[in-house]
Amino acid sequence: MGPSSRGHPSCGHGGESQGPSLFPKPYLTVTSLPIAEIGVGITGFGIFFILFGILLYFDSVLLAFGNLLLLTGLSLIIGLRKTFSFFFQRHKLKGTSFFLGGVAIVLLRWPLLGMCLETYGFLSLFKGFFPVVFGFLGNACNTPFLSTLFQKLQGTGSMV
Repeated sequence: MGPSSRGHPSCGHGGESQGPSLFPKPYLTVTSLPIAEIGVGITGFGIFFILFGILLYFDSVLLAFGNLLLLTGLSLIIGLRKTFSFFFQRHKLKGTSFFLGGVAIVLLRWPLLGMCLETYGFLSLFKGFFPVVFGFLGNACNTPFLSTLFQKLQGTGSMV
């Protein structure tokens, strides 16, 4: 390893430092990768197409396209391995089967039944996350009625 290939120890290039730097190299995280930024855009388009499909009386083509974009964007944001490990946990298999079954039913052009199955699956998958969201909204919202409503909705649900 030559002297030009050695860098700062925190950059993972070796033990010797070349001196202080005014602009240290940022660490790459999952959210700073360009593919994750593309995933956020694709997820946004997926949500848009789903909402637009619902607005147009459950248009099956828009809903199917939105579902595919949403799942693709989610897997680009957090990665394929984490997506599979989230959806196929043992205690989430019921919600996953309803959600993915709803996606399949929408793709087979039965949009109303598919969206009902997807909604049930979504609520089943993310039921442990809703108390966290309501607690955050209750603390972030300074409106008296809304803050008490969100704090009551927070309840004592578990994350698991």
